[in-house]
Amino acid sequence: MADNGKLVKEITSMEDDFAQWYTDVCVKADLIAYSHIKGFMVIKPYGYAIWENIQKLLDARFKATGVQNVYMPLLIPESLLAKESELVQGFAPEVAWVTSGGTEPLTERLCVRPTSETVFSDFYKDDVHSYRDLPRLYNQWCSVVRWEKETRPFLRSREFLWQEGHTIHATREEAEARTQQMLNVYAEFLADEMAIPVIRGRKTEKEKFAGAEATYTVEAMMHDGRALQSGTSHFFGQKFAEAYGIQFTDRDNKLKYVWQTSWGMTTRVIGAMIMVHGDNSGLVLPPHIAPVQVEIIPIQQRKEGVLDACRRAEKELIDAGCRVKVDDTDKSPGWKFSEQEMRGIPLRIEMGPRDIAANEAVIVRRDNGQKCTVSLDKLGETTAALLETVQKEMLEKAQKHLESHTWSVTGYDEFKDTIANKPGFVRAMWCGDQACEDKIKEETGATSRCIPFKQEKISGVCACCGKPAKYMVYWDKAY
Repeated sequence: MADNGKLVKEITSMEDDFAQWYTDVCVKADLIAYSHIKGFMVIKPYGYAIWENIQKLLDARFKATGVQNVYMPLLIPESLLAKESELVQGFAPEVAWVTSGGTEPLTERLCVRPTSETVFSDFYKDDVHSYRDLPRLYNQWCSVVRWEKETRPFLRSREFLWQEGHTIHATREEAEARTQQMLNVYAEFLADEMAIPVIRGRKTEKEKFAGAEATYTVEAMMHDGRALQSGTSHFFGQKFAEAYGIQFTDRDNKLKYVWQTSWGMTTRVIGAMIMVHGDNSGLVLPPHIAPVQVEIIPIQQRKEGVLDACRRAEKELIDAGCRVKVDDTDKSPGWKFSEQEMRGIPLRIEMGPRDIAANEAVIVRRDNGQKCTVSLDKLGETTAALLETVQKEMLEKAQKHLESHTWSVTGYDEFKDTIANKPGFVRAMWCGDQACEDKIKEETGATSRCIPFKQEKISGVCACCGKPAKYMVYWDKAY
């Protein structure tokens, strides 16, 4: 931490206890607070501002593909949920139920949405009649409730924020193309805006979404080597269409069922961002996502002209398109430095009487601590360019970490040793038999993360059982 870091509450070292480090950062960087309702968290203004930036940038990408936003009901009648058996079985342990309205018991239980395939399907069956009505490309931003047994801020809570896209199409080909398209939107968003590189691929049958024909995923690697599923896109085929009666009259005047997709990203990507980029001083935010990109800290601010110069610099930075804040509180500079570091603000600008007299300022990068001196005459353009440099180099650093912590193995002894002693992704061949998948999870704690689209033949046999291999798979312990 900064020199006066003791003025800010210390956080646990990530080397000593990564899980506790993560929780400390969430709380002490002022992202969340714990509520008195077990398993539910309060997202504080700073944490919510990060989510707002994610939402804004991601929503723009959705709309560029033709997606429109809607809002569906929060509550789902039990009979409606039960129409698709795989879905209800998959979510049954996590469903929260409403059993009374006011003082009157309900004649039918209402589920608090854990996901919204059912209400979208029920809506679509009455909304679509002809091929001319297709495709329907809808998305909603909302919260869902899943009664998780173990919770952790952002990563797993009983209520979380997300977006869920639900589209229907006239042909299988269109639906499959949309499924892949939205996965690519997620991958590009994570890399371009959050500086998080990912592996793209398909989930195994065991790991796919309940009710889906196929689930596609983007998998990110955290600083400790564990995986985090960071976005999924599902191809449903016609399962929900048949269950809920979503039909249309096609060009050949025949009645047909639609083809359906669903895709979602949640507030857990905030957790991913913390664990990919953070360090022992707290958050390290990518500039594109940071609510405040630049913090100006006056040095000897009570001296005449210092605050005025900082305000002029603030205006110039705003005009250059930067999100900027002047910390004019009465805290010491050392405290302010520590606070800026804890909150992950990408750039710090220090301006004191000597700097101002020399017509310059000192810029400090949060991601690597590098300092440079810049002329106040070029402060706006220099800072804006530096923010883009930070964004780019944060992605490059994360990419190098992913590559240097990805291991290829051929045999089961090597697999177990690597999982136990080398944090990161393990690439290994798999026969496709769930028995091997189950054995690996039981004996190593690792799960199949995805069957990557880019297949490579590491060997000809399954790393677990030695039988002929069908796929190269990424494995890892996961959050």
